[in-house]
Amino acid sequence: QSQLVESGGGLVQPGGSLRLSCAASGFTLDARTIGWFRQAPGKEREEVSCISGRDDTTNYADSMKGRFTISRDNAKNTVYLQMNSLKPEDTAVYYCAAASLVYRLCPLSQASVSSWGQGTQVTVSA
Repeated sequence: QSQLVESGGGLVQPGGSLRLSCAASGFTLDARTIGWFRQAPGKEREEVSCISGRDDTTNYADSMKGRFTISRDNAKNTVYLQMNSLKPEDTAVYYCAAASLVYRLCPLSQASVSSWGQGTQVTVSA
């Protein structure tokens, strides 16, 4: 069974850091476009970052540029999201998503996602 599993969320103070992991089983993440999305209470899900399956080009939402870094480790079949200088407005459930092999670019639209993880809660609060 193919699935994505996120981990690494938690409670952190403003200015702190977290690293989220997205591990795949049943399929390989190599050559797939992978995106991180988030959804805060009462808001729509939005794309945070993306790493393309074609050439590992990365893409970030404007408010995350300079603070978040997406990367992949093909040997571990895992994609990471390093989040630094966290703010209270970063509080949300974070989801990783994999596109089909046909879609290999960034940004990743939700309509192009073939697999979603279950989400991991990130709370930024003093």
